[in-house]
Amino acid sequence: MLPLHAKRIVLGVTGSIACYKAADLASKLTQLGAEVDVILTAAAEHFIKPLTFQSVTGRRAYVDQDLWGPEGHVLHVKLGKDADLLLIAPATANTLAKLAAGQADNLLTLTALAATAPLMLAPAMDGGMFDHPATQASLETLRARGAHIHGPVSGHLASGLSGVGRMLEPAELAGHARVALGAGGPLAGRRVLVTAGGTQEPIDPVRVIANRSSGKQGYALAQAALDLGAQVTLISGPTALVPPVGAHLLRVQTAVEMRDAVLQHAAAADMLLMAAAVADFRPSQAADKKIKRAEGVPTVELAANPDILKEVSQQAKKPRMLVGFAAESNDLLANAQGKLASKGLDLIVANDVSAQDAGFEVDTNRVILLSKDGGQEELPLLSKYEVARKVLEKAASLLK
Repeated sequence: MLPLHAKRIVLGVTGSIACYKAADLASKLTQLGAEVDVILTAAAEHFIKPLTFQSVTGRRAYVDQDLWGPEGHVLHVKLGKDADLLLIAPATANTLAKLAAGQADNLLTLTALAATAPLMLAPAMDGGMFDHPATQASLETLRARGAHIHGPVSGHLASGLSGVGRMLEPAELAGHARVALGAGGPLAGRRVLVTAGGTQEPIDPVRVIANRSSGKQGYALAQAALDLGAQVTLISGPTALVPPVGAHLLRVQTAVEMRDAVLQHAAAADMLLMAAAVADFRPSQAADKKIKRAEGVPTVELAANPDILKEVSQQAKKPRMLVGFAAESNDLLANAQGKLASKGLDLIVANDVSAQDAGFEVDTNRVILLSKDGGQEELPLLSKYEVARKVLEKAASLLK
């Protein structure tokens, strides 16, 4: 199931050159499973046409002229009442002023007055307009009413000036929409702690002992937890992945740093998902200077890294739900069952990392869920996000 399946979003598009980003946003929201109804103001139609949005959403796009058609007397009410989220991107200074004043002189502002869904605004405007006291007063009024305002950011503007006024990028706005739409989910009010990626254990200032973990499964877990309404802290080893919007990110490098971060935050968490591929060993003594080839082949003595999950399970105050991951290349079930028992886990996710279509670096995974009550559920090959949703839904049901 797609993350925004069956969610209805009204996307308001107002008169800004950032309209081209709105088309990309509409496409991204549709790809996430949302039903996106677009409303363009008359000014927006000078920048972009309704056909563009119809092409990427597969749904009719509305303009002011539709107010005077056969559905005109109820169209704004229907759009507003059916919406799970009203997102206006770009939101110009003029539209912000209208919304703040309660004006309703076009289809979009009429719909905004009729809507009962959360209101999300992505301001976009040129040189100095955002900082103007009138615009700031409009934003203050809208915030006080509960509107979610994201951006703008600083950068190059259409006039050639640089300053605050650029609309947030579509991917980031889609992330904010996911957080807003997940707010009432089954993990609403829960604090979820997720670890992701591999650790790097220094040999010298330029070399490390590492593993092939990309962090994709852990980041997918963080995103799935957000989609289900949780407050998420993501403790991540080194990775090039972009963290999901809404997650509180803590970056670490070594197993000891990850242990310290987990222990610091575990007591306040309802659930810990230990998806990181933590190195079992580290050099007992890292060289303070780069080891030179000319000095011959070095001998690197190893020391054991802490067992983070075991330490958490032994704490007096710990998360109510402990979820571990067993990435194995042989004896999958036996090794996973052993970790489930020895580390005091509620649930363990076992996967065979020797498979080409599952495990490290790829976008898919095939796992078996083992719970402490003896339950066993084998999942087919799924995307890592789909695996994450299944794991979170299972953990949420056990948490109840």
